[in-house]
Amino acid sequence: MSADRDRRPDRPPRSGPGGARVRPCERRRGEGAERERLLELLFAADDVPKLRLRIAECAALAGLREPRRSDFVLAVHEVACNAIEHGGGEGRLVLYCHAGTLHCRVTDNGPGFTEDVIPPDPPGMLSGEGGRGLWLTRQLTDRLEIAAGAAVGAVVTLAVGLR
Repeated sequence: MSADRDRRPDRPPRSGPGGARVRPCERRRGEGAERERLLELLFAADDVPKLRLRIAECAALAGLREPRRSDFVLAVHEVACNAIEHGGGEGRLVLYCHAGTLHCRVTDNGPGFTEDVIPPDPPGMLSGEGGRGLWLTRQLTDRLEIAAGAAVGAVVTLAVGLR
């Protein structure tokens, strides 16, 4: 989907991390009834610091308050870093509100994975055991879903209530 298609005539598209077209952090109606898309972008490793700032900005505009906002930003950061490290070096992020909940969907082009990689107990820091970022994400969000991508990769969706 092209951000240019949804561009307001009085505002040129903004370039975001990696030159991706970014929707301004304002409430826009998406394809789903009552779904408000706040941000959509492609990202790579160099974009992570800016990505954190954009997520925090959009989460604040959506009404997510501290300390949940910082938790959400950290959770998105962990998922984005996983997409970069294990999913082909880049990812796609869509941030949207629906039914009083802030959602973030991150997709990548890696081999994909299932929720089985997330340890049930806190992973040991010195054991070399993986899954710490996803384990933390599960703790910091109200919902974490992992699915296979359409052709390849993973689709990770995390959500928090705007309470």
